[in-house]
Amino acid sequence: MAEAPGPIAILGPTASGKSALAVAVAARTGGAVVNGDPFQAYAGLAIGTGQPTEAERHGVPHRGYGCLDLATEVNPAGFGAQVRAWLEEGPAPVLVTGSGLYLRGIWNQLTDLPEVPPALTLRVRAWAEALGGPVLHRYLAAVDPARAADLHPNDRSRIQRALALHLATGQRPSRLLSGVIQGVPPGWRAILVLPGRERQRARVAARVRAMVRAGWRREAEAVREAGQEADLRRLKPLGYLDWLDAPRGAEARIIQATQAYAKRQGTWFRNQWPELPVWDPDAEPVEVAMARLGVA
Repeated sequence: MAEAPGPIAILGPTASGKSALAVAVAARTGGAVVNGDPFQAYAGLAIGTGQPTEAERHGVPHRGYGCLDLATEVNPAGFGAQVRAWLEEGPAPVLVTGSGLYLRGIWNQLTDLPEVPPALTLRVRAWAEALGGPVLHRYLAAVDPARAADLHPNDRSRIQRALALHLATGQRPSRLLSGVIQGVPPGWRAILVLPGRERQRARVAARVRAMVRAGWRREAEAVREAGQEADLRRLKPLGYLDWLDAPRGAEARIIQATQAYAKRQGTWFRNQWPELPVWDPDAEPVEVAMARLGVA
């Protein structure tokens, strides 16, 4: 069994194959896979957030999946502290995440954000109610293209926070969130799992269809029946509200939205951590990724 050089981060867009690589690396080093995705930490959302199944884990220990109640509110700093605790629970941890912003929280690379006056928060909330998330997303793209690229147009809560922060400070939220430390932290090794563009789109479509076959719609309905629909609407995980509000044609809409989200994820990682080595799972064997991570 190979010795791990320290904590390892497997990064990449949704459906890119990063979880499978994380399992392979952890199996090689005798470590555990640690979740760095806030949505995958919630209980009751196993199918739609892509939490690894028992079969996909191949007997490798996993930490941080499906352990938070839907009523739990998370933010990059607080969730980052929780993930760091999971990382310290055992040797040779292999972090896996597709969220660049939450990765900054995990790596403790966030700045302290200035306080936003309540009046501004209420003003932006009123705009959201009157105009809707996609319109606010276009406003955000005009003042901060980088932050807008990281958010889905229907992610109204985060769009509202970004716009309120801009109004309060006059600065781009992405700059305020960019962190005081740049680059991969000392002691870490990381790799970006990034298939080619068309293969990535095909991977997303196949994954969404598999989730639908596995019972994603029923999972969303079960959350409603459990009395936690309000929590789901506050969190807005991708796809769930489609199943609750307009199930007809939901699969096609979710595929399209997820493909767009995956593209933004890849762009974020390339822009924020340009030094990351890249591995294409459809063009290169897994041993290439292992070599780039320094895992024999």
